[in-house]
Parts: sequence; C-alpha cells; structure tokens
Amino acid sequence: MASRQLFSFLFRSIILGLVVALLILFLVPDLRQGTGFGATWFAETPQSAKRETYYPALSRSAPAVVNIYSVSIENSPSYYNNQARQRTSLGSGVIMTKSGYILTCHHVIKDANSIFVALQDNRVAEAQIVGTDKLTDLAVLKVNEDNLHVIPQLDEPDLRVGDVVMAIGNPYNLGQTVTQGIVSRAGRNGLSNSYVDFIQTDAVLNQGNSGGALVDSNGYLVGITNANFQVRDERRGVYIVDGINFAVPYELAVRVMEDIITNGKVTRGQLGFIGEEKRSGPGIEVKAVTPNSPAAQSGLRPGDIIMSIDGIRLESASKALDMIAETEPGTVLELEVSRNASLFTMQVTVAELHLQ
Repeated sequence: MASRQLFSFLFRSIILGLVVALLILFLVPDLRQGTGFGATWFAETPQSAKRETYYPALSRSAPAVVNIYSVSIENSPSYYNNQARQRTSLGSGVIMTKSGYILTCHHVIKDANSIFVALQDNRVAEAQIVGTDKLTDLAVLKVNEDNLHVIPQLDEPDLRVGDVVMAIGNPYNLGQTVTQGIVSRAGRNGLSNSYVDFIQTDAVLNQGNSGGALVDSNGYLVGITNANFQVRDERRGVYIVDGINFAVPYELAVRVMEDIITNGKVTRGQLGFIGEEKRSGPGIEVKAVTPNSPAAQSGLRPGDIIMSIDGIRLESASKALDMIAETEPGTVLELEVSRNASLFTMQVTVAELHLQ
C-alpha cells in the first residue's frame, strides 16, 4: 500500500514538472531557440569577449626606446670653493636606424659634455651628437652598436583624432613605462612658433618622457614626445599638469633628422614678414615687415594681401610659412599681391632663417 502511494506521488510530481516546463517554454520563447539566460550560462566564451591587449604592439616598439643620461659640468658660486660639479639630466630616445641614429629632444642633451644611452637589452653606449634643431626641439644622436632594435615606421602614418596612442619613455628614471591615451588633435600650431605642428594627446608625459616614442595601436611610431601643458597655481606656487601633452609628428621629425644627418643642421627659408588669415576672402594679410629683410627690400608693406606664392593660392598663414621655410635660401619666389584694390606681382629672394 505504501509503495503504491509513493509511486502515485512521484508520478504526479513528474507530470506537474512537465506541465510547468511546457508552460515556461510557451511563455519564454527565447529558451526554445537557445538564446536565453541558459544559453548564456553554458555557451563557450566568444572570441570578442577575450581581453584586449596592446602587448603585441609594444613588444615591437618598446625595445627601440632607450634611456638617455646627459652629463654636464658646471661651475656654481654656491658650490664649495666654486668648484665644478657634475649634473645629470634624464630623458628618452628612439632608435630610428640600424646604423645607430637616435632621435631625442634638444632640451634633453642641451649643454651636455657627455651622453650615455641605456638600451633595453642592458647595454650602455656613449652617444655622439650629430646635430640639433631648436625650432622643433629635436636632436639626433649616434651610437656605434650592433644588433639594434629599430622602431617600426610607416612612410605616412594615418593619424586621426580619437586614435589610440601610447607614450613610451623613462619617467623619473623608474625604468621603461607606458601610458595610453587618444589623439586629441592631430596637428597643433603655436606651441613654440608657427613652424611646428604638434600632435596633442592625453597620454600622460612626465619628466624623463621627453624624446620618447608616441606609437599607435599597432606599434608604429607616430611622434616624438616633447612636452606637457602646465598651468601655474599661483596660490600654491606650483605647476599643474592639465592632461594636455605634445609630440612632434613623425613625418616632421624624420625630415629634421635626415637634414641633420645630411647637412648637420636644418636649413629654413624666410622672407621677413608676419601675416595672418583674412577674416573673409582669400589671401594672407601682412601685419608687419622686418626692416632690411627680403620682403622689405622687395617693397612689401603692412596691409598688403598676399594672394599666392609661385602661383599657389594661400589658404592659411601657417601653410604659407611652411612653404617659405621649405624653400632653399637664394630661391626667387613670385608673390601675387593685392594693395588698395590693385593686383600686381613682385619677386622676393628667400633668405636663410637664423635662430638665436
């Protein structure tokens, strides 16, 4: 009798369970298609859910970023008996060629009596200064070492606002460090003057990062890290870094490096005028002319509108200055000028720009 009651209880329980299951399947159709929570719990982890990493990119680029130690000897009246003392400054650099050319920042090696480069394979080499360019704050060094790891490079990096970038360097001599950010602006004018077009990024740069590499998510070099924007807190008497950091674009850095290797310096042309875009209409309005400059000798005046240079229409003052800067000194340029509603041309000979 007891066994019959137990069998009856189990039978009713099974029937009730099947009815409830069928009811749930009817009310929740996703379960019939294997797309509900059950499928999520037991499904294999999809490829897209695996962790994202920039390790492959950094493994290609980071070994080419070196630590730079520049040693200078200075006399200080405050030092004991006015004796000379040694000062060491810290920075980073990027190996650009198998033959040992390294790009870094001019301010990293300024006034150095000797420079040492620490490679990521623990070798230390003394470096020679090939040349520097104050305008872009770049310097080219040379080390005589074999089996150097050269940073990956593209002829024309396609850098866009929003692209992920990573800054590799040696901040505070803590060893190689990587910070990540995005490109805030692909070209930034006016940090030092209108000849430099800086990349702006929020990838953090600290002391010691100068001269290091800014690379894209594939590990290709897109810039040489240079500076960060600081705001002085007058109340506390300190400078606050505001998440705005700069790098010299790759193409400009390479052009400077090649000029320094070939000629020992970067030669730039200049005409001797200051101009700015008009508020409306084409052309560049001349705001000032340097006395005895090529522009002054050719008769250019403040208020003149330069419409074109050698037949090329001018869209911006920075582009006009770039065009002139890249022209070999001694070259004669033809300027189309508008003055008092009259249009005429003048010949101007490009002079070399000498930096102080």
